[in-house]
Amino acid sequence: MSKISVLGIDLAKNVFQLHGVDEKGKIILQRKLSRNKLAEFICTIPPCLIGMEACGGAHYWARKFENFGHEVRLMSPQYVKPYVKTNKNDMNDAEAICEAVTRPSMRFVPIKTIEQQDIQAVHRIRSRLMAQRTGLVNQVRGLLAEYGLVMAQGISRFRTLVPTLLEDDCSYLTSMAKSLFWNLYEQFKYLDEQINLYDHKIKQLCQESEICQRLLQVDGVGPLTASALIAAVGDGKVFNKARQLSAFLGLVPRQSSSGGKNVLLGIRKRECLFKNITGSWRKIRRYACFLKKN
Repeated sequence: MSKISVLGIDLAKNVFQLHGVDEKGKIILQRKLSRNKLAEFICTIPPCLIGMEACGGAHYWARKFENFGHEVRLMSPQYVKPYVKTNKNDMNDAEAICEAVTRPSMRFVPIKTIEQQDIQAVHRIRSRLMAQRTGLVNQVRGLLAEYGLVMAQGISRFRTLVPTLLEDDCSYLTSMAKSLFWNLYEQFKYLDEQINLYDHKIKQLCQESEICQRLLQVDGVGPLTASALIAAVGDGKVFNKARQLSAFLGLVPRQSSSGGKNVLLGIRKRECLFKNITGSWRKIRRYACFLKKN
């Protein structure tokens, strides 16, 4: 059997499809393995180039395969899709991954360290708590409006107005309604405490990270933005210049150019990775200016 030069792996939860070729591009391996046998197989083959899509569990497997001596590259699924020749299935996906990873113009996803994934987990949990708190506040404001009580927007106003309103004996609320709203307000306080807890964890992570301390020197960048940036790009060594990092974060306009006519469009919020993490366009613009100067 010839030596495997490039190996494409279609990741899944329990069943993994492998597609390997030699240095001439000849197919020498097409195999389906279970989760328990994947690491054992990769450990036994000689070092080669392994390509995978950047999906759930990809960074874990990438770190594991690198420890076995292999070169691992992760790709965005949208860049692999054009290489699927026919109908979508695990075998065709693995073949497309094996083909795409060898393209010289392919863009690869930086492999996250375990520390980056820890920071990312903190941010995602905090983001979920923030969404739950916002939904709860909106529900309370909507229910109070049904009783003729209109409350101003804002979390800080909610903290002060709701207890005052529920303790007022002259309000239009029945005893049952007050009991329901007190219960909702207790849930709000619990979410508030949890968000403050994760904010404290983020500050601790920034104090322990040298890179975070350097990012905090940028005007407008706080612990939340600095830690989110580290979770997304790490130390930034995978980028040759600041413009590449700007493009990775989505700080570039879309294009719709044809026939020599250049048409630049705006930056859509859903295309900007940094916006999804930090939630602030002002911080994005400040950080973009910092990248251009450096």
